[in-house]
Amino acid sequence: LSETRRVFGNLAGLKGEFEEAFRNITYYYPDFKPPRIQTVVSGLDTDLFVTDSLIIVSLDFFLGEGAKYRPKMYDYLLRKYDANDIVPSCLLIYGISNRFNKNDLNDQTVLADMIAYGKSFYFAKHMLPCVPDSVFIWYTPDEIKGARQNENLIWARFIESQVLYATSHKVKQDYLGERPVTIQVGEKCPGRIGQWIGWQIVNKYAERHPQESLPVLMQQADAQKLFKESAYKPQKR
Repeated sequence: LSETRRVFGNLAGLKGEFEEAFRNITYYYPDFKPPRIQTVVSGLDTDLFVTDSLIIVSLDFFLGEGAKYRPKMYDYLLRKYDANDIVPSCLLIYGISNRFNKNDLNDQTVLADMIAYGKSFYFAKHMLPCVPDSVFIWYTPDEIKGARQNENLIWARFIESQVLYATSHKVKQDYLGERPVTIQVGEKCPGRIGQWIGWQIVNKYAERHPQESLPVLMQQADAQKLFKESAYKPQKR
């Protein structure tokens, strides 16, 4: 408990961040009713429980690097368990849920999953605009920098390897799944790179359709159409 107090104090910071996010959701979705927030120390049992009406946060999961006890997992997964990850993580769960994010469930392609993830990042970033991109996707600043600098090469690899229209579980795991690196792209390419590219496609689409509000974009269920209309084609930096 003393560690929890050391990191979170009286929880005012966490409360303020949730309030900002809920204010922004209400701006875009006026009938949104903010859920009740409950904090617990679960003995590293469950990190987050998120529903429409209730969010339970296990604070002991999010004590960060200096903590005496941390969840037993690989370092690259531990990155999502700092105090500043709590609210972004909750918003990504909202952003991927069909409550906000409409998707065509018949489309089983990697591209459809990339766009679904991309929309969830786009949603979360709108609700917490001052949070750096690296926090949402749990990349180190160097990984984000590398992804941006090599975006055209990453994209070329996706096209060469015919990733976009693949439907196999293995290809999805390779390009979208939790792993330290996406070795299929390069030995320094971070995991979940397909999610990051999906986010860039959605950003590009939004840029080309400035008249489209966030809720309208989130309702865009046709991933192929969104991709086509984004005219996404990263250039060499």
